[in-house]
Amino acid sequence: MQLLFCIIFPKLCILQSGVIYMCTAISVTEGNHYFGRNFDYEISYFERVCITPRNYEFEFKKIDEIKSHYAIIGIAAGVDAYPLYYDACNEKGVAIAGLNFAGNAIYRECEEGMVNVTPFEFIPYLLSQSESVEDVKELLKDLNMVNINFSEELPLSPLHWMISDRNSSIIVEPLENGLKIYENPVGVLTNNPSFDMQLFNLNNYRNLSVKTPENTFAKELDLDTYSRGMGAIGLPGDLSSASRFVKVAFTKENSFSGDSEAESVSQFFHILASVEQQKGLTFIDDPDLYEYTIYSSCYNTEKGILYYKTYDNHQITAVDLNKENLEGDSLIIYPLINEAQINFVN
Repeated sequence: MQLLFCIIFPKLCILQSGVIYMCTAISVTEGNHYFGRNFDYEISYFERVCITPRNYEFEFKKIDEIKSHYAIIGIAAGVDAYPLYYDACNEKGVAIAGLNFAGNAIYRECEEGMVNVTPFEFIPYLLSQSESVEDVKELLKDLNMVNINFSEELPLSPLHWMISDRNSSIIVEPLENGLKIYENPVGVLTNNPSFDMQLFNLNNYRNLSVKTPENTFAKELDLDTYSRGMGAIGLPGDLSSASRFVKVAFTKENSFSGDSEAESVSQFFHILASVEQQKGLTFIDDPDLYEYTIYSSCYNTEKGILYYKTYDNHQITAVDLNKENLEGDSLIIYPLINEAQINFVN
């Protein structure tokens, strides 16, 4: 069966209508470090939790295989032979998500003296051998993102990546002159435009506040604070990537969570929900297709736990990396639970 998925298949990026799929990723430290994303598209293609144990042999197109490495947990496309991760975290607490970057991502030809890695190998290559974002930065110094498809049926799609640990977060964008690495002070990534432009755009919203605003319009006018939340008037509410960047950054930066794991995870999903897509709001050039948030993920990167929700199943499901045999050499697969789980109390 031909698979479509966020990492490499082009119809997840550009449909016949030219519509581009959208996603949102965030990184939050509330006691522990949490990392995750909304995966938005109009069709689900067998997404599954995929655990790569330490002795699974990673094979690459242009570099030597990696036979022994850090264990990885993530959500991947439904391809059994290779863990094609949308987002993932390793046992050391480094997490990565790949998001669409159509029209901007440029992949290059192989270069001698460089580590030539394809986009679909990017997450396994980095997570298999990094203990921190600083380790990732060292690996990126010699990395060349090459234009080699997974297969003839599964060509590459344009991506950029958010990479985070407890202490820092970076964005990696493959541009004409090579990889551009940005420090990520807001812990947010969406899609176009480039990250530096997204970050600069926040200047336009510096007046927003969670507090009731003072009347600076005209002191002689008795203007009424007729509602709570007026400090955030002007906060974008549409589903474009630039608007989602602003809204989720504002929500994340002003978010409050309790100290427990349950409260932190719950609040993380609430932050992602501020920019989730409901069916019917983003029309695709087909009478029956609308982009929607297929799943939302949340990693406690320090405990190795992946939490997720799907569009129809709002119950939080968890998979614990450390409860598996991490010395194995075969992928461990858990299909996503997509059907609604309703808790009757009578």
